[in-house]
Amino acid sequence: MQKLLDLYRSWSGSEPLGVERLPGAGSNREYYRFTCADGKTVIGAIGTSRDENHAFIYLTRHFEQCQLSVPKVLAVSDDELRYLQTDLGRVSLFDAIAGGREAGGRYTLKEQTLLKRTIRELPKFQIKGAQGLDFSHCYPQPEFDVNSVLFDLNYFKYCFLKATEIDFHELKLEADFRLFAKDLTSEKGDFFLYRDFQARNVMLDEEDKPYFIDYQGGRRGPFYYDLASFLWQASAKYPHKLRRDLVAEYYDSLKQYIEVPPVRHFVNRLSLFVLFRTIQVLGAYGFRGYFEQKKHFIDSIPPAIQNLRELLELNCFGYPYLMDILRKLTLLPQFARIEQTALSRADGYKITEANPYKAHPQDGPATFSKFDGAGPLVVRVFSFSFRKGIPEDESGNGGGYVFDCRSTHNPGRYEPYKKLTGLDEPVIRFLEDDGEILTFLDNVYRLADAHVRRYIQRGFTSLMFSFGCTGGQHRSVYSAQHLAEHIHERFGVEVRICHREQNITQVLPAK
Repeated sequence: MQKLLDLYRSWSGSEPLGVERLPGAGSNREYYRFTCADGKTVIGAIGTSRDENHAFIYLTRHFEQCQLSVPKVLAVSDDELRYLQTDLGRVSLFDAIAGGREAGGRYTLKEQTLLKRTIRELPKFQIKGAQGLDFSHCYPQPEFDVNSVLFDLNYFKYCFLKATEIDFHELKLEADFRLFAKDLTSEKGDFFLYRDFQARNVMLDEEDKPYFIDYQGGRRGPFYYDLASFLWQASAKYPHKLRRDLVAEYYDSLKQYIEVPPVRHFVNRLSLFVLFRTIQVLGAYGFRGYFEQKKHFIDSIPPAIQNLRELLELNCFGYPYLMDILRKLTLLPQFARIEQTALSRADGYKITEANPYKAHPQDGPATFSKFDGAGPLVVRVFSFSFRKGIPEDESGNGGGYVFDCRSTHNPGRYEPYKKLTGLDEPVIRFLEDDGEILTFLDNVYRLADAHVRRYIQRGFTSLMFSFGCTGGQHRSVYSAQHLAEHIHERFGVEVRICHREQNITQVLPAK
């Protein structure tokens, strides 16, 4: 610390007015905030690895020349173990979207905007940042290659898999590891691979412009890696629809810099890197959590296992032995899904979840009518005010479901929300923090899912849901919008939204 103070005095010519040690993260580096005589602040860093510090300093100066959004290096000690950089403030993207994360992945429009703004900057960083970059300065190696992939896969094997005591055949697993590594490195990747691109490593200025930090582990590699790293961050809890939207934003931004691969190829390659990144972080969580006993990493293991479970359900990877081991991993008692199963009723009747009839996808509908097979299904979702009547059904089918939202807490009773709607962030936060609307919608989702699934199966063409409240402004608008997005995300059918009293319409096209 004394040598860092000496570096500050040499740079500024005076003593700092204040020194604040910043909370540590996953690395062994130490960070301090110095308050200067003019009231401005700078960040001082102490690293234990000269090579790692050198990589950060070289990359930062290079990125600054490329006019990328990074901090400036202000001063460096002769041994490169200490340096000063500009202070990008106290608000990271991780902090700014904490509300959506803590709400279980229900991100507000503002939070989604911050994520989209950040992901659109990533291609620029990866492509412009690689131009003229001498990758020999990168730490600990200059390129994403087969050896680096195998290192991470074996890190997972020794630091996580072996700790679970799952029996596995070393040679069979190694064979799949090598095939996996070959596939991951089969495409040329002349891009800057950030390697640790996550919300914690993005800082926001007063205008919410994103700045990038902690890229000292970067190297030459494919651009898919960072996208997978960001969107499948275990603790972020990004819902599937938001992930898809962010992938689309990235893909659209990428077009500005290079000729992009076809969508199908892009998605298939991205899936490989999502699997790799998920395996890789489990290795890191195993070492940092099980061996170093750091709580943050232990807490990150269950959501990472859930990410893995969802990936395996895709059943699109060609490494049979590795897939078998990963499935066994997700079925371990300590990682299993928590499910409640009732064994008996209060009146003494035994109940069971077992069904004597095992359904088959080829069974088709149990009944038939002249409307069967006409498809495709279009779902219409309305919000309305009961004072102005229930929306009319133009299809002639009778109007479908009508849900009354008036049993839930009404933000319209409070002055700050009276001019807002259920699409606005403050109202969304009010409703979700209160929680009544979430319980209400959970029941609606179960009913709607079963109905949509059967209508798709039978090839029906029209289904209607309507949500009413007092003024058709807050609760009904929120509920209608969320059900529409839920159905579109889950089933991929066309959904037409009409917030009648707000004169707002929207179409979510069929996928």
